[in-house]
Amino acid sequence: MSSAFRADLPAPPRAPQRPVELSAHGRTRTDEYGWMRVDNWQEMFKDTSLLDPVIRAHLEAENRYADAALEDVEPLKGKLIAEMRGRIKEDDSSVPAPDGPYSYGVAYEAGAEYPRFFRVPREGGREDVYLDANKLAEGIDYFSIGGVEHSPNHKRLAWSFDDKGSEFYEIVLRDLETGADLPDRIADTSGDATWDARSHGFFYTKLDANHRPSRVFYHTLGADPASDPLVYEETDTGFFMGVGQTQSGDYVVIDIHDHETSEAWLIPAANPAAEPRLVAKREKGLEYDVDEGDGTLFILTNADGARDFKIVTAPADQPGREAWTDLVPHEDGRLILSHLVLKRHLIWLERRDGLPRIVVRRLSDGAEHSIAFEEEAYSLGLGGTYEYDTTTIRFSYSSPTTPNQTFDYDVETRERRLLKTQEVPSGHDPSLYVARRIFAPAPDGETVPISLVYRRDTALDGSAPLMLYGYGSYGHSIPASFSTNALSLVDRGFVYAIAHIRGGKDKGFRWYEAGRREHKRNTFTDFIAAADHLVSERFSSYERIVAHGGSAGGLLMGAVANMAPEKFGGIIAVVPFVDVLNTILDDTLPLTPPEWPEWGNPILSEADYEVIASYSPYDNVEAKAYPPILALAGLTDPRVTYWEPAKWVARLRAKKTDSNPVILRTNMGAGHGGASGRFAKLDEIAMIYSFALKLMGKATL
Repeated sequence: MSSAFRADLPAPPRAPQRPVELSAHGRTRTDEYGWMRVDNWQEMFKDTSLLDPVIRAHLEAENRYADAALEDVEPLKGKLIAEMRGRIKEDDSSVPAPDGPYSYGVAYEAGAEYPRFFRVPREGGREDVYLDANKLAEGIDYFSIGGVEHSPNHKRLAWSFDDKGSEFYEIVLRDLETGADLPDRIADTSGDATWDARSHGFFYTKLDANHRPSRVFYHTLGADPASDPLVYEETDTGFFMGVGQTQSGDYVVIDIHDHETSEAWLIPAANPAAEPRLVAKREKGLEYDVDEGDGTLFILTNADGARDFKIVTAPADQPGREAWTDLVPHEDGRLILSHLVLKRHLIWLERRDGLPRIVVRRLSDGAEHSIAFEEEAYSLGLGGTYEYDTTTIRFSYSSPTTPNQTFDYDVETRERRLLKTQEVPSGHDPSLYVARRIFAPAPDGETVPISLVYRRDTALDGSAPLMLYGYGSYGHSIPASFSTNALSLVDRGFVYAIAHIRGGKDKGFRWYEAGRREHKRNTFTDFIAAADHLVSERFSSYERIVAHGGSAGGLLMGAVANMAPEKFGGIIAVVPFVDVLNTILDDTLPLTPPEWPEWGNPILSEADYEVIASYSPYDNVEAKAYPPILALAGLTDPRVTYWEPAKWVARLRAKKTDSNPVILRTNMGAGHGGASGRFAKLDEIAMIYSFALKLMGKATL
């Protein structure tokens, strides 16, 4: 057992083995722990009392073991929570964003777990709190606000909530003049509502029994939701669906997509009863995203081989592919991430050489300029703009050493106005820290970017502990942003590192393509290469590296645990997607059919089956030594079901040859995102950090 853990630690739970043989493509596997999956998961996500008592008893036994294993760091955990909380401005508020006669914002009161939503008259005046999540959450263990959308006439609010963690949201209507909730309530939705232009009603997406957004409805204010007309139904279970609106407010957009194919339908916002108009029919591999201004569609797309995306235009009344005309041409290596259309300007966020920048184009003459920063590693975000006829955009900036800053920017005058800098009440001196960006050589000759932050006085002689974070799936890039929580590790001598591995889009769309499906192993070898480089450059040593990842990043943790356990002193896997083969073979689960483009379809393809089977963490646990492992799960998680980490931990314990602990902690009252309150979330982070500090011999107060 790792010397960090006491010798008299009670024996961990031993899950009974009930072997079941599973066959596909002429191959047979044995699953000893398949009994942990409940057949009534749909009902259980809404009512956890329906969980099989045998499974509940096992998860609770695991929680007791976790408590015992981490009992000695409870004082440290409390200290971490206190210092992380001390870096949060408790009575914080966003900068209100103007929309017509009002400006809308979000604020927290001191000590409050949840936000309150407010508005003020645009020219100044009394603040009106129109939704207070703290009052709504009273007496409820879990409470999460979904969408909060005010109507165009500013008289109504469509808001939604989830009180189980299962992401089944109920939409509620509120009268903004009286503050009273109206009788209109719609259950089992994805949470968002999109208003029509006249504020007569809104569009929403309903989830089916398997938690898939399959139907779009329109609700007229005051009508019985049971009679809401069906607007669109998606019969292909392999596609996600949502409803949004163009920046102009003139069109409602039904967006249908999986991880490689898009389809969009337009409805005039002033005529919600109109038949949806198809923009371009779905074509495998064709992705596009639509915005609109003055009757012209501005479409971000990878059409015609534009793998790093381009922007085309088309008439809104004739939106088909044959009418698409290039406006911003494709440039290899310049990945366009998102775009925004104002009345006189087109704005887009792009990434070059792994760093983001904002580009502004005047529509009248095509004049362009960009917004960028000089730091070695930084994060840039574009958003928070309600209005269309404006020259002002809002963006945010931070770096590993620079707290988040919010700017308003006039795209005509190029005036940049700092509205707010994230306040760290307990104090933060950027000069004490160093932010770096280095590149690790991968086995195939690629170079993997790594963002680093550490204290200037940290000895870089291989002795420093290091937390290495990674994700590497779905094209999601982890920003090099400021984290007040990470300072609790960095101030204790840790180097904090983010490996920007393949499977994300950090180096363009090709970086994503090279880390998915048959190329998925690159994600794992990139992470291992990052660890190797950090050791060779003396930032740390193998036994001093703690690997950390969650969800698909938890798959990464499970894979590197199998592939290179000797290169990590500990592994932390949060809601880890580790039972990949069984999950992607189970087409009844919420996300499985839409996930096939990302991972492959092992039901239909023998080749896809072989690829997934070759790395699926649960299927590749071996009789060998593993480092100490902490796994976290959520009972009502619809994305990574609780039984994935539970089965993985059980198999690890049964097969591994060392005495290092494998710890499983399941939140019995939450789902994928963990606890819902802003301070309650710190408990989980403090648990993760105290585990890492314990392993590295830095658990002293």
